[in-house]
Amino acid sequence: MAKAKSRWVCQQCGFQTSRFLGRCTDCGGWSTLTEELVMEDEAGKKGFAQRLAQAKSGEAVSGAVSKPITEIAVDEVERLSTCMKGLDEVLGGGLVPGAVLLLAGDPGIGKSTLLMQVAKNLADKHKVLYITGEESAAQVKLRAERLGVRSENVLVAAEQNVVAAYDLMNNTEAVVCVVDSIQSVYHPEISSAAGSVSQVREGTQLLINGAKSRNIATIMVGHVTKEGTIAGPRVLEHMVDVVLQFEGDSLRQLRLLRAVKNRFGSTSELAIFAMMEEGLKEVENPSALFLGDRLSKVGLKQAPSGTAVIAGGEGSRSLLLEVQALTVATPNPSPRRVVNGWDYNRLLQLLAVLEKRAQLSLCRLDVYVNIVGGMDFSDPAGDLGIALAVATSFLDRSIDPGLVAVGEVGLTGEIRPVINLAQRLKEAHRLGFTKALVPRVNLPLTGVPKGLEVIGVESISEALNYAIPSIDKQTLKDKASQEQVLTRELELNKLS
Repeated sequence: MAKAKSRWVCQQCGFQTSRFLGRCTDCGGWSTLTEELVMEDEAGKKGFAQRLAQAKSGEAVSGAVSKPITEIAVDEVERLSTCMKGLDEVLGGGLVPGAVLLLAGDPGIGKSTLLMQVAKNLADKHKVLYITGEESAAQVKLRAERLGVRSENVLVAAEQNVVAAYDLMNNTEAVVCVVDSIQSVYHPEISSAAGSVSQVREGTQLLINGAKSRNIATIMVGHVTKEGTIAGPRVLEHMVDVVLQFEGDSLRQLRLLRAVKNRFGSTSELAIFAMMEEGLKEVENPSALFLGDRLSKVGLKQAPSGTAVIAGGEGSRSLLLEVQALTVATPNPSPRRVVNGWDYNRLLQLLAVLEKRAQLSLCRLDVYVNIVGGMDFSDPAGDLGIALAVATSFLDRSIDPGLVAVGEVGLTGEIRPVINLAQRLKEAHRLGFTKALVPRVNLPLTGVPKGLEVIGVESISEALNYAIPSIDKQTLKDKASQEQVLTRELELNKLS
């Protein structure tokens, strides 16, 4: 007979303990342990003990067999196209039948809108089952009408019971199933509330069994925590085949979709969408969108001081972004360093290199750096462009608006090599840039477009001397003296 037993389970990492703890000893989270009831089956215990005894005695516990990897047959899988080029690239070529995907993102970012558009595109040839646990069927219908979904192949079910959802997957002959969201459904045989670790784990496992047995591509929507991580146990990300992250500000127009995990393709691809009244629209030329009016300055003699263009490689495409920097004197004893879209600690490292290797006196200045367009850029190849932007703001000089900078800056001031350089340079040439400042160790480079002048540099000082002509030690000393005088004046004004 089954006995009820209480246990405490961490809702972040799944750690279990027999007593309450204010802080999880595994992940360190505070107030994350909740009480759950577990039914212990005495017959199950006896069966496990019997199988363990058989294994120790050498008897065969199951009929499992193994075979050489060369004898395993692999069938050619025909992927399902979502008719959205960027999404197909992120997925590695389209949806794989039987694959289970987890789509995570902030509330209001457009996850349900994206999935309804995918259902609309797939409904021309296949049946799509849309299971909603957070909304009613009427609410889903309103969104579908706004997006122009009028196909009878889109089947909607407002169901929170995951067992009933499993039965729908088996009986509707759908090729693609959408579950919105995995935190809203529950398993009736588990006593804990929906969204708990046990419910999410068991519900996901049941849906995975249905997807694999019926060869149904299943997309599950996942909530995120206030830190931006996927809610629920970490094992959830290990159970699924693909983890997609939908990023962006709900108050802005741009949305970024990238794969965090992909068993069927690369995780370096990126899809960029713009939220419009009629739904999400893919941005075909994201570099031109991010650069904005910077492209109109190409061919002119000067660009604003404190600006530069950097190139990042995102999978099969490259992105060109404008970086802006501002350095101002401050009377405060601890100058501020503010950065948007770039790693804060990496900015501190770049400032230290400019101070030590390029003799730029930045220690008493506030430094502000912004990646224009709201894009979060983490590629180290942006170091050189950000260093140029900070230097030109400090010296109040400008660089050629047709120059793009690509390179990683080391602690000794050397310009380190980057990957996919030819791909980045092709994108720069396509947008009209005429010069490129790159690491010299990457040269010679094959496949450089004609009309693009490629300049190799070895150190940050050499890069500054090329990008900012007529710079010398006396100029740096004069500029440092001016900043010191201005800082002193600000301190006196603050005291008075």
